[in-house]
Amino acid sequence: MPRPIHATIHPCALRNNLARVRQAAQDARVWAVVKANAYGHGIERVYASLRAADGFALLDLAEAERLRALGWRGPILLLEGVFEPRDLELCSRLDLWHVVHCDEQIDMLAAHKTQQPHHVWLKLNSGMNRLGFTPQRYRSAWARLNALPQVDEVGHVTHFSDADGARGIAHQVDAFLAATQDLPGERSLANSAAILRHASAARVRADWVRAGIALYGSAPDHPDGSAAHWSLQPAMTLATRLMGVQRLAAGDSVGYGSRFVAPAPMTIGVAACGYADGYPRHADTGTPVLVAGVRTRLVGRVSMDMLAVDLEPVLAAGVHVGFGSEVTLWGHATRGGAILPIDEVAHAAGTVAYELMCALAPRVPVADCL
Repeated sequence: MPRPIHATIHPCALRNNLARVRQAAQDARVWAVVKANAYGHGIERVYASLRAADGFALLDLAEAERLRALGWRGPILLLEGVFEPRDLELCSRLDLWHVVHCDEQIDMLAAHKTQQPHHVWLKLNSGMNRLGFTPQRYRSAWARLNALPQVDEVGHVTHFSDADGARGIAHQVDAFLAATQDLPGERSLANSAAILRHASAARVRADWVRAGIALYGSAPDHPDGSAAHWSLQPAMTLATRLMGVQRLAAGDSVGYGSRFVAPAPMTIGVAACGYADGYPRHADTGTPVLVAGVRTRLVGRVSMDMLAVDLEPVLAAGVHVGFGSEVTLWGHATRGGAILPIDEVAHAAGTVAYELMCALAPRVPVADCL
C-alpha cells in the first residue's frame, strides 16, 4: 500500500465558510479567490462548493481556463491583470475581467485590436505600496482608460495592508474614497480580514468583496482571532499514521541534530510525514499535533519523510496507540471529533496558514470527504 499520509478536502466546510462570508458582507457580491490552485485545495475540488459565489478571482490564465472548462460562465477576475499583450486575446476569448495597475497595462490595451471591449478594474495604491496607481495619478489613469474604445467598464479596486491588525483600514478607505469620488464604476475593497473585522467600514460604496483565506477555514487575523470565533470550519485535513514507536531513556535524543533530548523516560511515535510532503521543516518541538484525537506535540527536527511526536499525553489519557494509529497534522481527527486548527500549527512554526495550504506536496494523495 502507499504511504498513509493523505489530505482530505471538506466540501461542507467550504459551503459553510462561503455562507459566513456572505453574512458578513451583507449585500455585497462575493469573489471567491481561488489563486494558487485554490490555496492548495484544488480548483476542481472546491468548484462545486464555491460556485454559489458571484465570481471567481485568481492570477493565472491557465486556472481561468480550468474554471471555464468546469462550466463556470460568470465573472472571473485576474487580480494582477495581464503580463503581455497576447494575454488580452485570451481575456477576450474567455471573457475575463482584469485589474489594471500600471501604465504598461494601459499601453497594452490601447494597442489591442478587439471587437469585444474589456471590463477592467483600476487599482489604487492606497497605502500598501505593492501594485496600483498612487492617489495623485489615479484619476488621470482612469481618464485614459475610460477614453479607450477597447474598454467597456472601469471598476475601482484597492487592497488593505493592515485589515488584520491594530492599524486597521480607515486610512486606506479615506484614500480610496478621495481618489474615486464621483467616478462611475463598481467598487471592491475588502479582503477576508476586512470582511470579517471591518464589514461596515470596508463596504463604504463597495459592490464586491474578495474572500480568500476565510473560505478555506483559516482566521485571517490569527492569533488575535480564531476560526471558531469567526464560525469558520477547516476545509482541509492533513493526516497520516504512526509507523514506529520508540521508548526513550532520560538523556536520549531524537532526530537530526539531536535538537530534542528526553528530560525523563518517555515514549515517542514516528509519523509518516515530512517536509517533502509539505509539512514545514522549521516547525519546532512543541508544534501541536493530534494522535488518536488527543492533543500532543512534535519533538525534534522534521526530516524529509518523518517526524516524531510525544506520546506521553496520549498514554496519560488512557488511549492505546501504536503502529497504525492516526496522526492529524491539521484539521479533523476521525476519533472523538477533535479539530486542530491549521492556524495554530502555522503560528507554532512561525508562518501562516496560507503557506501550509499552498505547500502541500504533489506526492500527497488528496480526496474529498464523503
